[in-house]
Amino acid sequence: MDDLHSLNEAINAKAGRKLLPSILVSLAIFALVFVTIEYVPILFGVLVWAAIMLAMRELVRAYNAGGIELPERILQLAGTGVIVAAWYGKVSGLAVAIAIAIPNVLVYMLLRNPKDFVRRSTSAAFAIFYLAFLGGFIVLLAHHEDGGARILALVVLVACNDTFAYFSGVLFGKHPMAPAISPKKTWEGFSGSIVATTIGSSLVFALAMHKDWWLGAIVGVVAVITGTCGDLIESAVKRDLAIKDMGSLLPGHGGILDRIDSVLFTGPAVWFALEIIKHFKL
Repeated sequence: MDDLHSLNEAINAKAGRKLLPSILVSLAIFALVFVTIEYVPILFGVLVWAAIMLAMRELVRAYNAGGIELPERILQLAGTGVIVAAWYGKVSGLAVAIAIAIPNVLVYMLLRNPKDFVRRSTSAAFAIFYLAFLGGFIVLLAHHEDGGARILALVVLVACNDTFAYFSGVLFGKHPMAPAISPKKTWEGFSGSIVATTIGSSLVFALAMHKDWWLGAIVGVVAVITGTCGDLIESAVKRDLAIKDMGSLLPGHGGILDRIDSVLFTGPAVWFALEIIKHFKL
């Protein structure tokens, strides 16, 4: 037991987070996602909305701690409008909603307080786009006749990317990918993620979506790139605001945004890939 405890502590120290709580939280999230998308799709939409709202709160409070004051309730209201528009209006609703939400929030902020407007307005626009607009593509994937398989593909892609980047980095990581942004992210972790995610995506596309395996392999490679970019973007935000985690709601992960950062970037890529496959009847 002592040896096992020592091994666990060594892994935690090298990876920068606690392994066991992280696994348990991930399993609980996966169970909640698949139960809702399979039996009560609208509840899955509510789940996505709740995650976006919590992430919005985390981001706004992180901004406030960094000296950038943003109106939390107004941003959450705008984000709610974008998510609802995505559910009922699909991609056109999402596009129109974001085009309406951001200008109206900027006007509200200008009328309330014109001080530091450029800094505050760009931060607000980033928050709405980053969380609500990108998160809207998760809703688009779910609100589809084949929504369950699409969300399964997204979950497998993100899970393979995060899990095998984690373990490959812990076991073999020696060369930092972006030391100025995320010192623990390595090229070895990235390589391990490419292999595992490509295999996992190929299997999901062949078995669950009844598509050619090579389509899944291509999407898998794209997902690793987008997921890694999502991780780096959030790491850059946290480093710029001088914080370690966006929150502490999820043991082993930090905040909600720490958990969904790669999902936000991978969701649009998966949606776009599936639309291309559908359009060209691949």
